[in-house]
Amino acid sequence: MAKKEAKIFVLDTNVILHDFNCIYNFQDNDIVIPIVTLEELDKFKKGNEMINYHAREFTRELDKIAGDNLFNGGISLGKGRGKLRIETGKPFPPEMEHSFADKNSDHRILAITHYLQKSNPTRKVIFISKDINLRMKAKSLGLMAQDYLSDKVQDLDILKKEIEMIENVDDALVQRLYETQEGIDPKEINLKPHNNQYFIIRSTKSSALGHYNPSTNTIGRVEKVRAYGIDPRNSEQTFSLDALMRPDIQLVSLTGKAGTGKTLLALAAALHQESRFNQILLARPIIPLANRDIGYLPGDVNEKIGPYMQPLFDNLTVIKNKFKSNSREYQYIEELQRTERLVITPLAYIRGRSLSNVFFIVDEAQNLSPHEVKTIITRAGEGTKMVFTGDIQQIDHPYLDMKSNGLTYLSDKMLGQKVFAHVNLVKGERSYLADLASSLL
Repeated sequence: MAKKEAKIFVLDTNVILHDFNCIYNFQDNDIVIPIVTLEELDKFKKGNEMINYHAREFTRELDKIAGDNLFNGGISLGKGRGKLRIETGKPFPPEMEHSFADKNSDHRILAITHYLQKSNPTRKVIFISKDINLRMKAKSLGLMAQDYLSDKVQDLDILKKEIEMIENVDDALVQRLYETQEGIDPKEINLKPHNNQYFIIRSTKSSALGHYNPSTNTIGRVEKVRAYGIDPRNSEQTFSLDALMRPDIQLVSLTGKAGTGKTLLALAAALHQESRFNQILLARPIIPLANRDIGYLPGDVNEKIGPYMQPLFDNLTVIKNKFKSNSREYQYIEELQRTERLVITPLAYIRGRSLSNVFFIVDEAQNLSPHEVKTIITRAGEGTKMVFTGDIQQIDHPYLDMKSNGLTYLSDKMLGQKVFAHVNLVKGERSYLADLASSLL
């Protein structure tokens, strides 16, 4: 049987900025980097954002494997992998001249892809881009185009199955959850739970909230607890606080629409346990409007980033307003901020730090790529707890979606680990109006 010819994948710049190791994820197929991509990467080399880091790392990786063959036949990427080569610019074919008057970088990349398709009639040439519109343009020219799929989660249901409802449980078993600390064996209710899974357990007479503890192999009762003035209002919030307060759970992801209390609960839990940590860090990525750099905004640094950080300060204000301004709790929050033991900051400002004995909350994590989330978590030192919160249906990043963002990726890959717990919050608790608008509009 004749061996199938390897495919040719042409990579858009945004794929490399998304994952600088992407060239190693195409098996035995060949990869082409348009010369235009190198031009664009050069513009991204300076800066502190993750895309700047990716641009620099890819350039370094290219330098390691560089040689004359990069422009002539390609260089092997290793055993079981195809070749990598750089393709210089090509003239616009007539169909592109008629469709695209502007010869910008995107269209120049399409011209190279079109040339490769025409010059390799027996091989599949596939354009890979995170840009939906550019993929549509490619298809309009008869080119094959795909999203970068290597870090996409296949099954989104993983974010919705964490809380399992167990019906018709024997009354005596539910009663045991209330009366003893030992919990019950999962086999007694025909369960095969994964680590740190949460349950609502119901009998004909009563119900209980449960958590599977992998250390004891038992399901124990989850009690409602108050965290620095914040009381959980539903089972999802109760489970969230339980995960946030358990010392043996070092990594938590909380997903859900706006108003479900994700960030508020995380901050309240951090304040409640403040004595266990050297610092509380609350951060979020800055995704400027229209994908423009914040430098165009007026004012100094604090004035530029202020609007992006305000929702985090709003959550802190909610907690402070649970207490009188002269109360010990209120004054203590003020002191934590004054001594920088509680810091609210853009995520870019803490990249590169080693985070030891820190309660670290990353808000709006759906706007991070899988590689960004990995980079953040690998900074965790001894005694650090990390919490990622976000709404995967509210993604502001132009090249991420519900299946390719870092929050979804994290929740999928970490499921079942002893140090990880995930809760998906569904019920909005801001107000009836806010919940109605979130559901209907």
